[in-house]
Amino acid sequence: EVQLVESGGGLVQPGGSLRLSCQASGFAFRSFYMSWVRQAPGKATEWVSAASPGGLTTYATEGLKARFTISRDNAKNTLSLQMNNLTTEDTAVYSCATGDQWTWGRTGRGQGTQVTVSS
Repeated sequence: EVQLVESGGGLVQPGGSLRLSCQASGFAFRSFYMSWVRQAPGKATEWVSAASPGGLTTYATEGLKARFTISRDNAKNTLSLQMNNLTTEDTAVYSCATGDQWTWGRTGRGQGTQVTVSS
């Protein structure tokens, strides 16, 4: 059974940083593209970023590339998202999911962690 458990969310002021983590289990993590997606209140889920199975290639929504960095540790089955210079527009529930920009969530998606950016 695919299990994805996110952590690291919270309340942060505009301009601040957060690092999200996702612990994966129940599948061959190192063989999968992995993504972060987010859903803001009242909006559709938005794909944020993806990492190739080996972690050497990463992708991100154009508007977030400068501030968000995805990484993974296949030895620990973890996926991370470093978020810098956060704005109120980044407030959302962030989830990790299997797959890339086009296939995310087909195999599994976590429950998510809330990120709130507010002064």
